[in-house]
Amino acid sequence: MEAYKAIHILQAEIDWLQKVIHQVVTSYLMQEGHEKHWLNIPLPDLFEDDGPYAHFVLEEKLNVFDRLGMALAMAPHLRPEVLDIFFGKNQIYDRGFTEFGGEENSSHNGFLPTGQTLCFLIAAVNPELRYAVMDVLDRDRVLLKREVLILQETESHIPDYNGTLSMSNFWLHYFLTGEKLKMEHGPNFPAYHITTPMEWDDVILDQGISEQLMEIHNWLEYGHVLLKQWGLKKHIKPGYRALFYGPPGTGKTLTATLLGKASQRDVYKVDLAMMVSKYIGETEKNLARIFTIAENKDWILFFDEADALFGKRTATNSSNDRYANQQTAYLLQRIEDFPGVVILASNLQANLDQAFTRRFQSMIHFRMPSPEERYRIWKNAFSNTCSLNPEIDLWQIAEDYELAGGSIINVLRFCALATIHRNGTVVSQEELMMGIRREFMKENKTVALIN
Repeated sequence: MEAYKAIHILQAEIDWLQKVIHQVVTSYLMQEGHEKHWLNIPLPDLFEDDGPYAHFVLEEKLNVFDRLGMALAMAPHLRPEVLDIFFGKNQIYDRGFTEFGGEENSSHNGFLPTGQTLCFLIAAVNPELRYAVMDVLDRDRVLLKREVLILQETESHIPDYNGTLSMSNFWLHYFLTGEKLKMEHGPNFPAYHITTPMEWDDVILDQGISEQLMEIHNWLEYGHVLLKQWGLKKHIKPGYRALFYGPPGTGKTLTATLLGKASQRDVYKVDLAMMVSKYIGETEKNLARIFTIAENKDWILFFDEADALFGKRTATNSSNDRYANQQTAYLLQRIEDFPGVVILASNLQANLDQAFTRRFQSMIHFRMPSPEERYRIWKNAFSNTCSLNPEIDLWQIAEDYELAGGSIINVLRFCALATIHRNGTVVSQEELMMGIRREFMKENKTVALIN
């Protein structure tokens, strides 16, 4: 869809908003024309439009109040001047109208609407319509739940509707262009979008793991058929939960990424360092934000080192223990209710609470590769520009040194840099053994160097 056409549609919504604002203010101040009602102002017709905004409004069956909230939130981005009327002063008190709401911001000269602004537009003339405001700004309804609209939280002693009402950049960009932006990692979104240039042929997995992964792949491909066309929604909860467990470097993260790549889904790795908070309630809030954003985007959520969030519950000997157990129970419920795919990764299955493990559809053990598998990984790793000295007995290396695939790639990196430094392309046995030794030292293990 052409960008100018998308902008034209949104501008029509702002034109309608401007008429609504003028009529509400006129009616509220009993000015000429006050007997008319803003609900009688016709909405722009979206039924003949095939753009992203019209599609969203019609698909979600949004009503006039929802669209008013969206138009109000878009106005500062598209036509901030239509809100300048709210800068008018109350002549009795020589100050702005409290009921107009709004927030002042030093970096924005225009009027920034708040929940109170929407409340004024909808209910100033008809107080009984306040229920409609509550409906639009209900955090369990589509606009706030999917973060189309964002109502900034206020301090406990400040009315909730005094929070700034805005539209997320993600949705505004989508409505303007039809393109969905990738979410960016930051304080408000503690997760990374992860990708890989590798393919399944580049991964060495045993037959048992491959068969179990096929079940996840089948769910990604046919889960909607199972639930909807086959009518199993009554018996099977939506979503799929998998546990990948095993030593570091055995391919858990790579496999999750490849599942996303094969199913054309984005994979987001949750940043546990930003997720876990020492403040009561903050961890749940951070996690809820991740699940809320991901819920309707068909993502795969990947929790690495999941023990930090999903570890075993403890005996309730203190208030901290009780809080930790409440947190674990909350996480369990959020994962169980999530309609998408969640993959948890842990070094040890025993570290996780059994209440979680009982609810996994699959639990896949990524064990250390066998000598044969290590040999294939070594061969694949050194099969391009960076190659091994032909005198190196690669089979003997694979047999003697138990390394995971991730560690072998670390050896490749070390050897390649060392070889480039001396203007070569062939790795010597000494360089290879130094790389192996470095990997063993990470685990406080020693290895004898081969002469």
